Amino acid sequence: MIHQLRIYEIFEHNKAAFHERFSQHALRIWQPYGFKLVAAWESRQEGRTEFIYLLEWPDEATMRSAWEKFRADEEWIAVKRVMAARYGELVGEIKEKVLIPTSYLPGVNTD
Repeated sequence: MIHQLRIYEIFEHNKAAFHERFSQHALRIWQPYGFKLVAAWESRQEGRTEFIYLLEWPDEATMRSAWEKFRADEEWIAVKRVMAARYGELVGEIKEKVLIPTSYLPGVNTD
């Protein structure tokens, strides 16, 4: 098992629209692609608002395949287009980290 940490820069002026898109659309559209959301947070640092979330995956190949399918999903493409037309761009910089467990933590099996 691996985790994926994603950090999105979001904007105060349309933050509510971002959260609507994520909670009402992305989470639902993710379901057939095997996304497993573990946790989500919002952070404000140095005048910048970030939306941070953690996903769980069985392996990196599954993760990459799921993202490819999700990004090509016709409904998701339409949702992004409609919401961008209404509210402007909802996400700025995106950072991603793939987190691979170490072998020395109790209860962690890296095989």
